[in-house]
Amino acid sequence: MKTGNLFSGIPTVLPQELMEDLLVGQRFRLERIVSKGHRSADDFWYDQAEDEWVLLFQGEARLELESQAENITLSAGMYLHLPAHVKHRVVWTHQEVETIWLAIFYSANSELLDETT
Repeated sequence: MKTGNLFSGIPTVLPQELMEDLLVGQRFRLERIVSKGHRSADDFWYDQAEDEWVLLFQGEARLELESQAENITLSAGMYLHLPAHVKHRVVWTHQEVETIWLAIFYSANSELLDETT
């Protein structure tokens, strides 16, 4: 058994986003991400092989999807499903308050799951 707190263990200075695996199973990974004014580089897009489901616990963030004209703004309590290979990036996170995300990475494609087990 393991217990923890999403709001603890966050450094007061975050030169980079904090990414921490909280739970890893055979077919998924649960990650805590902490941002504070962080954003993706202008020429960078996430293009992941896995699906991602993300929940914002605290703070605010704005995401850009390559396939969508308008940005998506997330605030505490909001979640978003990003299917595999949907190119996206973080264009803004709150600079004064830590933005705390929970992200579940998994594969909806059973062939991909079998390759990782």
